[in-house]
Amino acid sequence: MKLEENEIRNIISYLEAGKPLPEHYRFELFEQKREVELVWNGKTNEVCNIVLPFQTIEQVDEPRSEKDLRKDQLLLFDTSSGRQIGGWSNKLIWGDNKLILSSLKNGPLRQEIEKQGGIKLIYIDPPFDVGADFSMDIEIGEETITKEPSVLEEIAYRDTWGKGADSFISMIYERLILMRDLLADDGSIYVHCDWRVSGYLRLILDEVFSKASHINEIIWCYAGGGIPTGAYPRKHDTIFLYVKQSLLKNKAENFKPSMRKYSETGSGRRSDGSKYDKTALTPHNDWWNDIATENTQSRSNTGYPTQKPEALLERIIKASSNPNDIVCDFFCGSGTTLAVAEKLGRKWIGTDLGKFGIHTTRKRMISVQRELKQEGKDYRAFEILNLGKYERQHYIGINLNSRNEEKKQEQEAKEKHFLNLILQAYKAEKVEGFKTFHGKKSSRLVVIGPVNLPVTRRFVEEVIDECITNQITKVDIVAFEFEMGLFPNILDQAKNRGIDISPKYIPRDIFDKRAIEKNQIVFHDVSYIEIKPHINKKENSIAVELTDFSVFYNQDSLKSVEENLKNGGQKIVVENGQIIKISKDKKGIISQEQLTKKWTDWIDYWSVDFDYESKKEIVYEENQDGEIKEKWTGDYVFENEWQSFRTKKDRSLELKSTYKLVDKKRTKIAVKVVDIFGNDTMKVIEVGI
Repeated sequence: MKLEENEIRNIISYLEAGKPLPEHYRFELFEQKREVELVWNGKTNEVCNIVLPFQTIEQVDEPRSEKDLRKDQLLLFDTSSGRQIGGWSNKLIWGDNKLILSSLKNGPLRQEIEKQGGIKLIYIDPPFDVGADFSMDIEIGEETITKEPSVLEEIAYRDTWGKGADSFISMIYERLILMRDLLADDGSIYVHCDWRVSGYLRLILDEVFSKASHINEIIWCYAGGGIPTGAYPRKHDTIFLYVKQSLLKNKAENFKPSMRKYSETGSGRRSDGSKYDKTALTPHNDWWNDIATENTQSRSNTGYPTQKPEALLERIIKASSNPNDIVCDFFCGSGTTLAVAEKLGRKWIGTDLGKFGIHTTRKRMISVQRELKQEGKDYRAFEILNLGKYERQHYIGINLNSRNEEKKQEQEAKEKHFLNLILQAYKAEKVEGFKTFHGKKSSRLVVIGPVNLPVTRRFVEEVIDECITNQITKVDIVAFEFEMGLFPNILDQAKNRGIDISPKYIPRDIFDKRAIEKNQIVFHDVSYIEIKPHINKKENSIAVELTDFSVFYNQDSLKSVEENLKNGGQKIVVENGQIIKISKDKKGIISQEQLTKKWTDWIDYWSVDFDYESKKEIVYEENQDGEIKEKWTGDYVFENEWQSFRTKKDRSLELKSTYKLVDKKRTKIAVKVVDIFGNDTMKVIEVGI
């Protein structure tokens, strides 16, 4: 549309005055390609194209008997037990799925995915309520403590999609574009939601995938739960089904709707008047009322608040994939999609931002491996991955390509305030002139980890490099979160170079000004493990016994809770590695009960690698010529050969592993322990036979 001269003058006057243009100019200035468009604050078609390397920190494959091990020497794939020696390994990835999706789409792993036929099915159940996705109820004896979200989880929610509908839409819009680009040409995507965001998601999906690629709006009806007053009970979720745009001409041939037995209800006739064959199967309707919500007493229940029933995912996976296809869930939570995919013989990729979700999924997938093994069915190994090599702009949230200088300055001011706050609480003085050091406390330099990402190996390596340059020998690294599998190797590397690095966790209440003023902030150490090897020289075998485990967590403060607890109330607190129930009776008298009776109460899971350093950690990076090069990180993959863990149904824990044959005179044994909050710690010892 051609603008008139007075309209041009008006637009210029608005721009010169720094005022927003009236809404009607949007339709006159820009070409409109859609009949209906969803518009929100900050909408952009820019999509993340960052490529970060995937770091394999753990390989998990359920061990077998010695008889099966000998068979592996002859066969590449052991069909009797399902152990995979070569080929595709399923992938469980911890981190921000925007960066993961971008790295999958644009990085070297894309070629491996394409060799497997591409991603044929994506199912997601994106979170829109942080409390339901990152807060977990954990059993301690007869009591239950609520694990609060980690600071990283809370910040990710608050800053990414917790600022209202427009922030959620912006978050999911970019990720859906990346998922669309990752899907194979004959791929499908199912997006699960409820009444809160279903209207927005339908319009976003129409825009990203096109209206024509929409197959169904499935209504999943269920019963149970409370009955609200003043409203009709909300007893259904919505699942949108779309296919890749390139499939539109043949979508009917490429989609296999799940089938059900013929029902006598209804007219029993087709639209052309003919009768159904009562002996044949007929497709399910797009409303599903035959699948109940997750049963809290079922074997598959993990206690995860947003867990969906396996029957629901089984119907979806059977309808839209074939055996050996890759199935993905980029908000995998407790791992239901992955568990069902494994049972149905599909390959899978799962990602989650919550470390507790990754740990819950790890235990669940090992249980599935064991179940399939017992039934004599095949199963695949899976690996747990981190994203590494974050650049500075990812740490502090600054978009270096942004044209908005004011926004950059605002972000940098936030970073400066954050650093000053941590230094004040840690009682350290500020230092200048260093790349990585922020403060000094007594004889130790202090490094503060990023506010929105875990401390990675690359981050610590930069600290070590600056220590060597400046002949610094004592450093504290304080952070909200550390990369999984980071310790103890990186600390040993520093020690071998004469540097004493002490990692410490920043507590959740760091942002409570009153807690800082009252000197209630405690920076706690990382956990430590004690183990004892048992050697059978006659059989050349080793077993490992777990003899001690200590944690130093804090969640809330005893003093603060005692001051604010109402008469007749009670609250469970974590302080200095002890879980304590505080009660205040009607007269205001306070009593305490320690719920953690012994060190084993803190352990949820532990596992052993009997030959650590036998598998190098390799990352794949693309050079400027587009060639993919292998690179050894200098670290090793933890090969999970034995494990014991608690489940919701079985709270027992073995403290001594089985014996493992060793064909070396000396071997390094690695033990990994995961506590009840989902945090991992590792210890490596060298043993001679």
